[in-house]
Amino acid sequence: MQVSAPLAAHRQVDSPDLDEARERVTEVFCPHDLRPEDRSGEHRVCFSSVNFGAVGLNYLSYGAPVRISPEPFESFVLVQIPLAGRARVRSGGEEIVSDPTTASVPDPDAPVDMSWGDGNAQLIVRMDRTALERQAALLGYVQGVRLPLAMDLTTPAARSWRQTLDLLRTDAEHDGRLDHPTLRPQVEQMVLSGLLLAHAPAAPEASSGTPVPRLIRKADDLIVAHAREPLTVEDVAECVGLSVRALQEGFRRHLDTTPTERLRQVRLAGAHAELEAADPATTSVSAVASDWGFTHLGRFSIAHRQRYGCSPSEVLRM
Repeated sequence: MQVSAPLAAHRQVDSPDLDEARERVTEVFCPHDLRPEDRSGEHRVCFSSVNFGAVGLNYLSYGAPVRISPEPFESFVLVQIPLAGRARVRSGGEEIVSDPTTASVPDPDAPVDMSWGDGNAQLIVRMDRTALERQAALLGYVQGVRLPLAMDLTTPAARSWRQTLDLLRTDAEHDGRLDHPTLRPQVEQMVLSGLLLAHAPAAPEASSGTPVPRLIRKADDLIVAHAREPLTVEDVAECVGLSVRALQEGFRRHLDTTPTERLRQVRLAGAHAELEAADPATTSVSAVASDWGFTHLGRFSIAHRQRYGCSPSEVLRM
């Protein structure tokens, strides 16, 4: 029995024509040079693509060896995960061999050159660079973050991230319930935070120079990843295996804040970012505030003005 390729419901190309494939793939990613490496090979391009807001999930297979040379991505970041076969990837002065245990994450500012081998099929995650950098800032990367070219997919954090991608893929292949305007910010946050926690170099320690204990950092990561949900300090403490008092003391000593204030600040940043990207014709300040857990609109407006120097309604109208 023949098993259909992933994301078949979102097929963009199913053709032996490499020129057609290049045009359609360019529409989703960027201009690139595409050349067959084995003239005797039988190419059958299969390309599928679906978006979840700032995150896109794609499946691509050429059926025979090809060489791909795209222009620098600049505005987006790719994680390329071989589901079968191998690929040689050069970017930013480095070269790796990517296979089902090692994804490639090319430098978005550098030229890229790739050779996909026979039978190589890839699940490709496309992430808006601005959204990823915003999420990195929430996780403490005040100077930005550079992702290594090779991503080890065998680590526990990477396996957990892959499970998130599998959830999105399964949803896209069936009812598509996660592709809903209300859920997209949560989906984006899961994917972006998951990648950073699995593959980015460690975020800087607290300004005091004292190393942040693992459970306190884990609690902070949990707050960032689930800020939009009805999260409580008790929930966070239970998840990391600390008492509420120990959690509060750990945040005060090592992060110079409280879990409650940290959650409030992450929610405020999330609401501000959503207002910046929203259409004022279809979005209201009260709806965004409510989605991010602010039940008192007046207090939300005051806190927003204190942090950003303007009202939420001014941001929405920009």
